[in-house]
Amino acid sequence: MKLFITGIGTDVGKTITSAIVVEALEADYWKPIQAGDLDHSDSHKIKSKVESRKSKVHPNAYALNTPASPHWAAEIDGITIDLEQIVEPETDNHLVIEGAGGVLVPLNDKDYVIDLIQKDYKVIVVSRHYLGSINHTLLTIEALQNRKIDVAGIIFSGDENKSTEDIILKKPKQSSLEGLKMSHILIRMLLAIMLINSVIIF
Repeated sequence: MKLFITGIGTDVGKTITSAIVVEALEADYWKPIQAGDLDHSDSHKIKSKVESRKSKVHPNAYALNTPASPHWAAEIDGITIDLEQIVEPETDNHLVIEGAGGVLVPLNDKDYVIDLIQKDYKVIVVSRHYLGSINHTLLTIEALQNRKIDVAGIIFSGDENKSTEDIILKKPKQSSLEGLKMSHILIRMLLAIMLINSVIIF
């Protein structure tokens, strides 16, 4: 199984969600594009939080120096991101792929993060509650559905907001999103456990 973890923006909980899924499935992890913070990257965070010995963290296809949109970070580094150079790592294990920012983050003049999603990927959207997050979540889902990309589920990170979550889950046309109301409760429990473990460890 291949799971692509995307979000409604940056800093919404994609990496901690990826860590939970990697640990739960004892899966491999791959972040094709890392922009900035190379000494404390998302791959480093996954390694520090995942205990499974079966899991392997694969190297980035592009490791860019500047914490910015990938197209700009690449320009600063004097390169252009080429999708043909982003080759999925070979593994017999489950694979969790983490995107950069949201689905319409530009990679170059014509490609976006959404173009990294392959036909055999199942997509999980990570949402976090803030003013405007309903719009951002529904736009993300609509962008995926317009590309005929199957959305396997939504994970709400952070504190519960029943009104927001209910309206988001009612709106998407995709039947696979129905009945997900309870899933974010489990994710919150796992988030809490992982964060507690992090405090104990570090």
